[in-house]
Amino acid sequence: MRDLDISEVAKRSGVPASTLRYYEERGLITAIGRRGLRRLFDPGVLERLDLIALGRAAGFPLDDIVPMVRPDAAPHIDRAKLLDKADELDRMIRRLGMLRDGLRHAAACPEPDQLQCPKFRRILRINARRRTA
Repeated sequence: MRDLDISEVAKRSGVPASTLRYYEERGLITAIGRRGLRRLFDPGVLERLDLIALGRAAGFPLDDIVPMVRPDAAPHIDRAKLLDKADELDRMIRRLGMLRDGLRHAAACPEPDQLQCPKFRRILRINARRRTA
């Protein structure tokens, strides 16, 4: 496959050219040259961008992603960080599930005022404790 200019990378990856330039500035990707004024990238940049997108979707900050996808070496994904992030996502899923269930309960609760509902009040207390913890 031939080298891709920045507009082709943006089109194929769905990542705006401004973000590609930012990623290059941050050391996540590297241009291999220029065609006129346009940056050129190796086609492998698309897979690297997929890794970056996956990391971002999982909630990793760019500072944590940089060492995982250094453009000067093969990607090195820290398994311990992946496990920590998976545990964090599990906690978030449990919390969001509880919130979802609480909202559904409040919507269907027969009490005229949700604040009179013991179950809803318990959900409020639990959520308040998590905010202050």
